[in-house]
Amino acid sequence: MNPALPAVRLRVPTDEDAMAWHRVFDDPEVMEFHGGRSSEPSVYEELTARQRRHDAEYGFCLWTVLDERDQVLGFTGAQPWPGDWGPQGEIEIGWRLGRAHWGKGYVTAAARLTLERLRNGRTARVVAMVNARNTRSIAVTQRLGMRLAETFMTPETRQQGHCYRLDL
Repeated sequence: MNPALPAVRLRVPTDEDAMAWHRVFDDPEVMEFHGGRSSEPSVYEELTARQRRHDAEYGFCLWTVLDERDQVLGFTGAQPWPGDWGPQGEIEIGWRLGRAHWGKGYVTAAARLTLERLRNGRTARVVAMVNARNTRSIAVTQRLGMRLAETFMTPETRQQGHCYRLDL
């Protein structure tokens, strides 16, 4: 039996969310599979602006995840795969939460909302690109019913990764 997932809300990122994302992601554990160190606030300013453009253009983006008290936990959502390698032309689902919010079901709850929105928006399939050592994210892909489609070596870091797929 699965415990009930926590209530979450997704919103298009605001200008203020750039600093909130910077605060919750300013942790080496959170950034372990995302370059290993914190990014400058300007990176999150550009990222949130890009997500607003994605929402306007595609109807989806990496949404800000809020808990029942409207506290920013991180992001979960989807975007076109940005790399010039890997699943080009596909829609990638992704997530990142602040360390204090790990292990509470927030990512699974938010990812399920994301999948529901994508299904309603007529997206046929999603991928999740996950570092092979990221057992937490691999567990989320399994809870979502995704299947391992291929393994790969990342061009920049030369680390093994997994590409998970899910038909919607």
